[in-house]
This record gives sequence, structure tokens and C-alpha cells, in this order.
Amino acid sequence: MQEHDLSWVRTEMALAERAPTSERGPVAWVRKNLIATTGDTILTILGIVIVAMILPQVINWAFLSAQWTGPDRTVCTTVAQGGIQQDGWSGACWAFVNAKFGQFMFGTYPIEERWRPILVAILFVALLAPMLIPRVPRKGLNALLLFVALPIVAFILLVGDMFGLPHVETARWGGLLVTLSLSFVGIAVSLPLGTMLALGRRSKMPIVKMLCIIFIETVRGIPLITVLFFVSVMLPLFLPAGVTFDKFLRALIGVSLFAAAYMAEVVRGGLQAIPKGQYEGADSLGLGYWQKMGLIVLPQALKLVIPGIVNTFIGMFKDTSLVLIISMFDLLGVVKQNFSDANWATPQTARSGLVFAAFVFWLFCFGMSRYSMYTERRLDTGHKR
Repeated sequence: MQEHDLSWVRTEMALAERAPTSERGPVAWVRKNLIATTGDTILTILGIVIVAMILPQVINWAFLSAQWTGPDRTVCTTVAQGGIQQDGWSGACWAFVNAKFGQFMFGTYPIEERWRPILVAILFVALLAPMLIPRVPRKGLNALLLFVALPIVAFILLVGDMFGLPHVETARWGGLLVTLSLSFVGIAVSLPLGTMLALGRRSKMPIVKMLCIIFIETVRGIPLITVLFFVSVMLPLFLPAGVTFDKFLRALIGVSLFAAAYMAEVVRGGLQAIPKGQYEGADSLGLGYWQKMGLIVLPQALKLVIPGIVNTFIGMFKDTSLVLIISMFDLLGVVKQNFSDANWATPQTARSGLVFAAFVFWLFCFGMSRYSMYTERRLDTGHKR
């Protein structure tokens, strides 16, 4: 029998070693993302030059030369303009934002009652945070409290006129309070309603399908301004005499229906991306229509269209500024409204206020975008590989 020399065969597992230095760390990241090719290197250098030209001016305007506190416009104007700053001064007037911060957040909501929207905000964050963290248990109870109990409690606290709370009409609401209220209700309503519309559009029942198509195409074919104008001005004309709706409620209905129409098309795209075998597999198990959709199809479809869903949410959050057309003032509307205050009429007031509003909008939109990316990674099952 022929003998074989096995001395070269490994008899124990090799220990795991760290990746080479060239493949990890900041240097590797720069080499891979910024200077991987000649084109990348040129674009990186060009980007650095542009940033080097713009960033110092932005930092100087927003921080170094900015005026942070002050009682009136004199702190943000030059001596020639009747202020205290040197001639040629140019900086952000954060004193204006600081003085008007309460209005930017709550509008003309009574100062002595502002603890009520603050309490609602605390409850919202306390219920939303565990909803967004996957490891926190009892999601069903959490969702029930967030989407059912919280709106009732928020309505009682914000509107009042019960349990000894003074009544605060919605005409006095404004600022970030209006923006977040419209956005939260729009998101909570548009996703389930849009899903039902998408299912209806793919239904085999002709009447249901036709009604869903008419609604979706009609709403998507007109601007949001038109929808808000209709629900605010035209809708009361179709109601019986003496019957009316609160203007804020009309805005909620208009924004929710508009977002639902767009959401329906996003969800329909996800439904069409599901292979036919998934439907047939559910049918072979004897599942009913709602069981098939709720347990098999919709979870996969919604996962595929997370970017589109969040994009609709972000668009709706920014579009809340259009409620100005019906004389409601969201964050941007209140900021622009305060430009007419003679006590703060300066060349830097408008810039500072708009930059503040833009930063707040960006903060919420960026947060939604980053969380959607995290959700995509967490739910990724590798079916695309």
C-alpha cells in the first residue's frame, strides 16, 4: 500500500486575524470612497476647494459674527441703520429667533397654557421612542397607545373646554405645533388608507376598483393647494345650513386624503413587485383574502417600498407649509409673519428666521430618512443578492 506524507496537513483551526491595515481604518475609507479612481480624486479636490471657499463665510455669519441676544432690532443693525453694530457688519440675528422662539413653537397659543402642548410633545416622544426600538416588547400595546389613546388625550389637552381646561380655539395654534400635528395625523391616516386604496385598485370587483382609481387619479392630478382650498372654502358650501367644521380639521382631512392618494401608488408598486408564486402559495394553504394579504403579501410589499413610503412622509411634512393658503400658520408661516414686526425689522432678520426654519425642517426630515435606512438594513433578508 502506498504511504502518503500528511505532515503538511493542518491539524488545528487557524485563529481569526484582523484585516490588513490597508483595508481598515480612516486611511482605507478615504482610499475607497474619495480617491479610488482619478475621477474620484478630481471630484474630491474640487469639493474640498468649494467647501474651503464657502464654509469659513458660513461659520463667520452663523457663529462668529452672530448676535445671540438682545431686546430689539438695534442689536442686529449697524450704527448707520440706528443700531449698535459697526458699519459693514453682517451676521446672523439669532436674537430675533430667541425673542420669537415661543411663537415659532406654539403660534399665539396662550402663554399660561403652553404646558399643555409641551405635555403632549413629551407623551408623543415617550410613546414613539419605544415604538421605533425593535427590542422593546409589547409593540401592540405601544401602537394602541400611540395611535388611539394619544390622539384622544392630545385633543383634550390642546383644545380644552373639558375637565376644567380653558378652551383654546385652533385659530390660535401655530408654528411647529401645527406642523407636527398635521404631519402626525397625515402619516397615521395616509399609510393605512393608502394601503386600502392600493388593494382596492388591484381588486377584481369592478365597482371597488373604479372608485379607487377615480379617487387616486383625481387627487394626484391636482395640487395640494387646490385640495386645501376646496376643503376650506368649497366644502362648507355642500354642507347643510348650520353645519360646519373647524378649519384645522379641514386641513387635516385635506392633507391626509392627498397623502393617501400618493401612498396608494407607492404601496401598489410594492404589491406588483411580489412574485405570483407568493399569492399562489398562500392560496394553496387555504388562506382567505385578508389572511393572504395581511400575513404573506403586504409584509413583503411594504418592506420593498420603505424608501417610497418615507419619501411620501417627508414630502407631506414639508408640504404642511401650504396651509398658509387657508390662513393657518405653521412653522414657516409664523416665521414669515414675524418679519413684519417693526421691533425686529432688520436686513438680517429674514435670513436668520428662514435659516432657523430650514434647519428645523431638515432636522425632522433627516431623522426620518436615517431611520428608514436603518429599517431597510434591519429587514433586509438578502433576497436581492
